[in-house]
Amino acid sequence: QGCTQKYVVKNYFYYYLFKFSAALGEEIFYITFLPFTYWNIDHSVSRRMIIVWSIVMYIGQVSKDILKWPRPVSPPVVKLEMRTDAEYGMPSTHAMAATAISFSFFIATLNQYKYPFELGLVAAFVFSTLVCLSRLYTGMHTVLDVIGGALISAVLLALLYPAWDVIDHLLLTSPFCPLLCIVVPLVLCYNYPKLDNYSPTRGDTTTILGAGAGATVGFWLNNQFAAPAYTSENFQLGFHLITTKIAVIMLARFFVGIVIILLTRQLMKSVALGMLGYRYKFPTGDLEAQRRLEVEVPYKFITYSSVGFSATVVVPVLHKLLGLI
Repeated sequence: QGCTQKYVVKNYFYYYLFKFSAALGEEIFYITFLPFTYWNIDHSVSRRMIIVWSIVMYIGQVSKDILKWPRPVSPPVVKLEMRTDAEYGMPSTHAMAATAISFSFFIATLNQYKYPFELGLVAAFVFSTLVCLSRLYTGMHTVLDVIGGALISAVLLALLYPAWDVIDHLLLTSPFCPLLCIVVPLVLCYNYPKLDNYSPTRGDTTTILGAGAGATVGFWLNNQFAAPAYTSENFQLGFHLITTKIAVIMLARFFVGIVIILLTRQLMKSVALGMLGYRYKFPTGDLEAQRRLEVEVPYKFITYSSVGFSATVVVPVLHKLLGLI
């Protein structure tokens, strides 16, 4: 499946703006922005965003495969993406993720950093709106898909907000946290709704829950056995007081961390697929075999839980060794 229509770009500004905006709702954004927040801004903000992101995305992905509403028909719609065309449309998980991440960041930082309320609200609204509009421009969703996704995300955020502090406290202090954070996501992934035809939603859901599980275990370990790796005192006075030196340190932390994350992902993917290939007798490059439940769930969960754990435990240790704390 994919884009079969030929098209001519008449407005390159809109084309690149919305192609970029669409990327803000994909893995490349999650794997950069969420760790950046943890390494450079505030641990509590990052934890809350990851909690909201994991819950919202799981509900969104499952809703798609329960409702089974088709995506816009092409033609007349011209589809600019190929991979996600195999998924169902309602709700738009891009819209859900953008709304959840932007507004949870805004709410979590509002009382900790000095910046105008109106500026934060506008920034969150613009971010989520650009991602939502990109799904219409690229032909991947209807208006109803996008509105539904944004509204579902807003309702979930409103329901989760009063329990943020309680959930955060339990994830940091409960002795059962590591076990539950691994077992519960795995059970949810293995019992994902079954479809007649393959869809990448189960794999994407496993990726998200795996990353959230690994990061949460890392949060718990850091709280139990190590002093906080970072203090955000340098940033508490407000973003406008960030100096050149602080900006350089932030960028150094980010680039070192991203390198470690990418290496972790590649290494653990190879190891997991190698072990599963040996167990189920298939070559590691067999894409059809990788789509099987007994292969897709463990290999993606192992890979991305390792990424989440590396981002919250391994990378901070390396930052400290390099003098970036």
